[in-house]
Amino acid sequence: HVVTTSTYMLPDESGNIDADWAVNQLFNTANFAPKARLFSWYVGGLNFQIEHHLFPNICHVHYDKLSKIVQETASEFNLPYISQKTFYGALKEHTIMLRNLGNNDFAPGLH
Repeated sequence: HVVTTSTYMLPDESGNIDADWAVNQLFNTANFAPKARLFSWYVGGLNFQIEHHLFPNICHVHYDKLSKIVQETASEFNLPYISQKTFYGALKEHTIMLRNLGNNDFAPGLH
């Protein structure tokens, strides 16, 4: 979740976010190491965070195939589909984001 490429929508004055729930998931969620099948099995599919958030009741063994559909749909509607190729790439992004969050002047990708 917490990587530099994610953006977080701000609520309006009444506390509502002006975006569809699924669209919001695509903006603030990121996958990592989607091609690492053994890793995916080991973590129970949690490397497919986008699909996990969109379809929490679907068994993780389907996330790989489902991710292709979600990615195509996101592209069709010009929406982001954030995915780090490796676990270490995601860990690096996460570390950078945590460092940035510790900076008082930092405002994560808000819109």
